[in-house]
Amino acid sequence: MEYTQLGRTGLKVSRLVLGTMNFGPQTDEATSHTIMDAALDAGINFFDTANVYGWGENKGRTEEIIGNWFTQGGERRDKVVLATKMYANMADTDDAWPNHDKLSALNIRRAVDASLKRLRTDYIDVYQFHHVDRNTPFEEIWQAIDVLVQQGKILYVGSSNFPGYKIAQANEIAARRGGTIGLVSEQCLYNLAERRAEMEVVPAAQEYGLGVIPWSPLHGGLLGGVIKKEVEGGRRASGRAADTLANPTSRAQIQAYEDLLEKHGLEPGEVALAWLLTRPGVTGPIVGPRTAEQLVSAVRAVELELSEELLAGLDEVFPGPGPSPEAFAW
Repeated sequence: MEYTQLGRTGLKVSRLVLGTMNFGPQTDEATSHTIMDAALDAGINFFDTANVYGWGENKGRTEEIIGNWFTQGGERRDKVVLATKMYANMADTDDAWPNHDKLSALNIRRAVDASLKRLRTDYIDVYQFHHVDRNTPFEEIWQAIDVLVQQGKILYVGSSNFPGYKIAQANEIAARRGGTIGLVSEQCLYNLAERRAEMEVVPAAQEYGLGVIPWSPLHGGLLGGVIKKEVEGGRRASGRAADTLANPTSRAQIQAYEDLLEKHGLEPGEVALAWLLTRPGVTGPIVGPRTAEQLVSAVRAVELELSEELLAGLDEVFPGPGPSPEAFAW
């Protein structure tokens, strides 16, 4: 496994991030524990979760599964850089009681304490805002964070799904306050098929020293050899992937991608991950295996070297927006 610094911090993290969103809803607790053990064995030390994972009436269940794994000992907690997220309503229903969601100082305090209890730990390494809160000023947010850092409950703060201007706003206000390091990472939708983050989010992250953590690196399975699996009678595309393949133009693009990689004798899912590891500013993509076998495939991507010819071919199939601000203007 390769390691890098998380943004401008001194924190060393693996170049793959173990995503745990499937733990609970799709993967039972015993299998989830097996996957986490396998991740540590492979050298992955960066685990990502969120307080809302588990979904519906089971919100929080994923954090509980991780917490139960920590209690098994073997220095599991000490070896893991633990990242979780908060923002959403944690009630069973969609209607949140006032101050039980978003980024008010009150809800940040409440959410941290609840996550610590479920995770069965006394600190969170990277505490992430799952979404922007248009109604809460960053002065209030940073005041709440400063208290939590002083209490030793969190060490670093990251964002998720932030636009570039909000990254800038958050860190400019942090700098004016003094004593606050500000955001150190941004978790965003970024992959070969979805490169809009290159227009503003990635440049803002680089300018302010945030590590970029792409989620959905296979774009809902589209970049994992979905057409080949369909032809061979394997797992069929569903959800967003199925909707995309229903469009003839999009299907032709995915087919061209799979044909290119077949020509080079490479696995589509591994190449999609390896491509992200070549992108400027990227710390590591989040992989969300449902089984230990899927984790093994993801780990191979770290050692995969993509030729200039292949990288050029990928750009032809999935052209990016180009540099900013030119991408906006012409």
